[in-house]
Amino acid sequence: MHEYTSTARVWGLSCPGFPEEVSRARRWTRDILRGSPLAEDAELIVSELSANAILHTASGLRPGSFHLALAVSPQVVALSVTDEGGTGTTPKVERQDEQAEHGRGLGMVSAIAHRVVVHDSHDGYTVTAELFTEIGSVGGHPC
Repeated sequence: MHEYTSTARVWGLSCPGFPEEVSRARRWTRDILRGSPLAEDAELIVSELSANAILHTASGLRPGSFHLALAVSPQVVALSVTDEGGTGTTPKVERQDEQAEHGRGLGMVSAIAHRVVVHDSHDGYTVTAELFTEIGSVGGHPC
C-alpha cells in the first residue's frame, strides 16, 4: 500500500442542537455501521455524547449545533462529537451514585469504549471514543 493511502473511511454529520437530533445521530451511526458487531455499542456512545453536547454546552442553545465524525478502519471504529463549548469545565468521567439523574453518561461511554479522549479547543470540546475491532490489534484493552 502507498504511504499516503488509508483504508479508513470517514463520515461527518452536523446537527442543530435540538434534543430530537440525538435520535438522528443514532440512526446515522446505525446506518453506516449496519452489519458490524460494534454497531450497537457505537450507537449508544453517539447517543450519550450527542445528548451531553446538547445538555451541557452552548450546542443546546439557539442557534447551537454539534458535529459528529465516524471513522472506520480494519482496526478501530472512532466516534467523535464536537460541541460548541460555553462551559468552564472540561468533560470528565465522574462516579455518580445509582440514583443520580445526570453525570453518568461519560462514565458509561468509557466503560463501553476501549479508549476515550477529550480534546479542548477555543471553540469547544471534542470527545472521541474508540472501539477496537480486535482487542489484540491495537495494543490490547487500555482501560
